[in-house]
Amino acid sequence: MDVEIFTSRLELAQTAAIEAASLIQQAIAARSQAYLTAATGTSQFEFLEALVIQPGIDWGQVTFFHLDEYVGLPKTHPASFRRYLQERIVDRIQPRAFHFLNGDAADPPVECRRVGELISRQTIDAAFVGIGENGHLAFNDPPADFEIEEPYLIVELDEACRRQQVGEGWFESIEAVPTQAISMSIQQILKARNVLCLVPDRRKATAVRDCLELTVSPLHPASILQQHPRTTIYLDTEAAALLKSRTATSQLSDRA
Repeated sequence: MDVEIFTSRLELAQTAAIEAASLIQQAIAARSQAYLTAATGTSQFEFLEALVIQPGIDWGQVTFFHLDEYVGLPKTHPASFRRYLQERIVDRIQPRAFHFLNGDAADPPVECRRVGELISRQTIDAAFVGIGENGHLAFNDPPADFEIEEPYLIVELDEACRRQQVGEGWFESIEAVPTQAISMSIQQILKARNVLCLVPDRRKATAVRDCLELTVSPLHPASILQQHPRTTIYLDTEAAALLKSRTATSQLSDRA
């Protein structure tokens, strides 16, 4: 696992987008296709904006898989991740395919199996993820299930996670935040050839410290990325503020 720290979230995003573009181009050159997992949330705004304008990518050869979605939330809701990804990716670049999770499907477990069967046929070239304020990876809140092999599962959202959604402005109150979500499993995330994890902002600093410096534990779900051989963590100085020894655990970007 590599850690890079930047002085601004914009430079963090732009650098991650350049690396993501390179991975996509390499996959297309090698296999004529690239398969990606896309995350959502405020941490991904600048990254996705920078990614969709990267030159030299044949988006018609790129297939995306959805990382997570609220159960019971219609696509028309402002907090819908389907809406987020439709507006920020699909409408912008028209990829070959985007396999959305239908959070308001009549039978969520069936929806998990439907998209799970699709992703099981592919190897993900790059997974774009973040770390939640409670350390979650996708919507795998602590204590996360590190063992389940199914690609997608129904999860219960804890209070800290739901409060984060209110704090980011997606919902007006915690009562309005769904209590369940469909989430890509930890094991499925780890199957990606490359993981690019973007974590800006001071409010993530405690989670960053716990996930990068403490022992790998389901209590700190994103700590599992310590065991992935090709993960890069992109931090700004605010998110990295509580790391004990940035010189020992990270590289302060010369570009920052």
